[in-house]
Amino acid sequence: MSDSLRDQLLGLGFKPAPKPAPRPKHDAPKAKAGQGGKPAHTGKPQPQHKPQHQKGKSREDIDLAKAYAIRAQKEKDERIEAERLKQEEARKRREAKAALAEFLAGKSLNAADADHVRHFEYGGKIKRIHVTAEQLKALNAGELGVVQMDGRYLLVDAATLAEAETIFAQAVALKVDPNAPREDDPYADPQYQVPDDLTW
Repeated sequence: MSDSLRDQLLGLGFKPAPKPAPRPKHDAPKAKAGQGGKPAHTGKPQPQHKPQHQKGKSREDIDLAKAYAIRAQKEKDERIEAERLKQEEARKRREAKAALAEFLAGKSLNAADADHVRHFEYGGKIKRIHVTAEQLKALNAGELGVVQMDGRYLLVDAATLAEAETIFAQAVALKVDPNAPREDDPYADPQYQVPDDLTW
């Protein structure tokens, strides 16, 4: 049916084939006339030279952009990892302190009638704990120790101190080695202690 329809159209005077053919022929000369001088000399060389320069620059730009992107991503990853480690450390610290608090419950030897002061260095500052005369001797002999818990200093026996150190070492405020030189613990010197016969 398409052949018969085509034949009918051709018989009526429609000529689709000749009309499209002349249009490109007319357009081609116009293109040559309007761009005849420029495309022949400047149009073709410019696309050849410009892309060469642009490609060189774009490669350098891409390399720099990649380098900056890699560096930025690396720094971001390092910050994320540092924050993760910080949070992990804080979590472990909280858990250790909670475990230590539970372990130390009921083990404090702090005496209400303690009338002696024992100074010691902890956290870069001079701290003190009130003890009895007997506790002071035991403390200086390494039989007792001091643990910091929630801002308080708890007097504990050596076994409790050793266990506390395994749970949360940073909480050990005073651990006396009786065999260590006196220079290592100057506050064990009698000049920092209150005499037994002192009367107020």
